[in-house]
Amino acid sequence: MAEDLFSAAGKAGYQPLAARLRPDTLDSFAGQSHLLGPGKPLRQAIERRQLHSMIFWGPPGVGKTTLARIVAGAAEAHFLQLSAVLAGVREIREAIGQARQHRLAGRDTVLFVDEVHRFNKSQQDAFLPHVEDGTVIFVGATTENPSFELNNALLSRARVYKLRSLGTDDLQQVLQRGVAALVPATVVDSDCLRQIAEQADGDARRALNLLELAADLASEEHGRRRITAGTLEEVLQASLRRFDKGGDLFYDQISALHKAVRGSAPDAAVYWLCRMLDGGCDPLYLARRIARMASEDIGNADPRALSLCLDAWQVQERLGSPEGELALAQAVIYLACAPKSNAVYSAYKAALAEVQNQGSVEVPLHLRNAPTALMKAEGHGDDYRYAHDEAGGYAAGESYFPEALSDRRYYFPVARGLEQKIAEKLEYLRSLDETSGRQRYPNKS
Repeated sequence: MAEDLFSAAGKAGYQPLAARLRPDTLDSFAGQSHLLGPGKPLRQAIERRQLHSMIFWGPPGVGKTTLARIVAGAAEAHFLQLSAVLAGVREIREAIGQARQHRLAGRDTVLFVDEVHRFNKSQQDAFLPHVEDGTVIFVGATTENPSFELNNALLSRARVYKLRSLGTDDLQQVLQRGVAALVPATVVDSDCLRQIAEQADGDARRALNLLELAADLASEEHGRRRITAGTLEEVLQASLRRFDKGGDLFYDQISALHKAVRGSAPDAAVYWLCRMLDGGCDPLYLARRIARMASEDIGNADPRALSLCLDAWQVQERLGSPEGELALAQAVIYLACAPKSNAVYSAYKAALAEVQNQGSVEVPLHLRNAPTALMKAEGHGDDYRYAHDEAGGYAAGESYFPEALSDRRYYFPVARGLEQKIAEKLEYLRSLDETSGRQRYPNKS
């Protein structure tokens, strides 16, 4: 019999519609055909009762807990559930103790840990010996990328299954079951179920909660309630788009925005900007990221891009919403349409790597400052050539690197936008260096 270590035994009373409709077989489980379709490995393992430790990774409301219960039920295993948000060492020990008792009686135990990524390293490690010796079949659920949030030791002992957001058709099937379960009997006007499914944004629990709320607000006649478009308008007042700040979906969306800008796709770029704003992302965070895009992907191909992004950032700070968001949209579209160059970004990374690997290389004497008589006596600044006094304002043949790094190149302008002209100028200056015949380190001993 399934057991939740944090629920009161035998507790009766109201249950949300989503809890009452929790599927208990694979045939009644909605979505995840890539994992549970005919012939798929996970379905075969469940049907053959060949259970193994596993991690269910996916957004909220896609059935991670339900699937864990189905796994245990199919194998007639004891089901224990822990929440990593609430559980500590005592609860973990209690769960392992119960699992040992069931093992002595010849019964397997599925230990399900919800939000497993919230356990720290030592708490995750605490499960390892009990997974190894077969005391428990470990099933974890997480909304975060297991590669970043779970220990390698735990990951190596469990197979990761990625669950996907439910499609609108899957959610409509769930909602139809929900309508049939409502008491008193409820009628739903045409297209209302699809509207709820779309607003639920891939989350079955949210869809059923919205349906139940709509039913509570619906008018009742002759013992039957009716959900209309007007009823839904009251329920669906706020945006319910999924956006988990700091989680995978957050970084997936900012990644999509950045890549759309880099790929010169203004329509896609402004779409992802609006997705993040609609989901509740801080506009000032977006302003910072957009400014970085200007340097990383446009750079000197169009130096105006960075200024425009900084202006948009300032508009957001000074005027707030909605004027600020419009300025961010202007900046994003400009960046997407601008000529692209990552030459500055590449030069920065290459120079930084050189600095970190080379250590504290001394500054050549001719480049050193000489504010005192002692420094002048030691040759600081000797033979330095003041560029403004040279022909064309350029000291041909001079070197500004430490001697050990002479002739290094980090910056390679691309043949696009302003950088095309920058490249031509730098090539001309290099030709002057080659024909100057000047000694680059004049006071070399």
